[in-house]
Amino acid sequence: MFKLLTSGGVLLASAFLSAGGLFGLWTPDIELSELKSRYGATAQNFVTVDGLDVHFKDTGPRDAPVLLLLHGFGSSLQTWDIWSSKLEEHYRVIRLDLPGFGLTGPSPVHDYSEQNDVSTLSHFVDKLGLSSFSLMGHSMGGKMAWGLAALMPERVEALVLMAPDGYPQIKDIGKKPYEMPAIMGVMKFCLPKILVRKSIEPAFFDASVLSESLVDRYYDMLRAPGVRAAILDRANQTIYTDPVPRLKKITAPTLLIWGEADQMIPSSNAKSYSEVLSKSQTVLLPRLGHLLQEEQPEKALEKVVEFLNSTLKR
Repeated sequence: MFKLLTSGGVLLASAFLSAGGLFGLWTPDIELSELKSRYGATAQNFVTVDGLDVHFKDTGPRDAPVLLLLHGFGSSLQTWDIWSSKLEEHYRVIRLDLPGFGLTGPSPVHDYSEQNDVSTLSHFVDKLGLSSFSLMGHSMGGKMAWGLAALMPERVEALVLMAPDGYPQIKDIGKKPYEMPAIMGVMKFCLPKILVRKSIEPAFFDASVLSESLVDRYYDMLRAPGVRAAILDRANQTIYTDPVPRLKKITAPTLLIWGEADQMIPSSNAKSYSEVLSKSQTVLLPRLGHLLQEEQPEKALEKVVEFLNSTLKR
């Protein structure tokens, strides 16, 4: 769900959704039990936090440094599958479906504010008994990652921000950047798969590498119970705030990494972050878009591993 958050995407969505209504393209949710079976989720993959049954995966050596991975808007923990398979050789890798997404599903109080997101994450790491950890966040998950790093700087050892959201221009502070028109509510009932594909394509520099299996996974997770309504709630609740006071609280060494061809969050934003963060380095990758971990996973992962190994002295 990327292009849906732009005016062009809303127009495209309106056309498809209107057509969907005409042709009876009813798209119901998939039963949670079916999704659990399809994606190998067992009871051990859930923990209750703030009334949410949070879906997570915890792999790698238990005595290794901990990496907490946070996905972006409209995504799920499977976005990290390729990276996790490599990182878990030397790190304990924990990834979760964030509130409102994937098999975690909607917040019971329907609160998707910055404050509530960071509070839930802090309770999650407490529930897992993580006294120290490193954070890796992509896009929306990047905003949550730096928010958590600002809340508990003494516990965050390293921070990787991949095209992070949350650094608006001064004139946009206090505005709702993703507020959706009423027509988008039809998405809860009608969601053609082609619309999902068209929403993901702008997140790639080379959309030809977007596989059908990846589109299927996004499509499945958007049809998890209550997720589409939660996405609309989150979009309409998101308000830009001033990030500077919180970013100045972060003490962890930070890697800012972007695809130079990112159409979702421009790589020029890296400069704004680097001017505020106390310890940061920036990597811009040519011919890559927004979804670094899925378009050409090995390119960005190489830079991330170099940073983690040097920072955490593995």
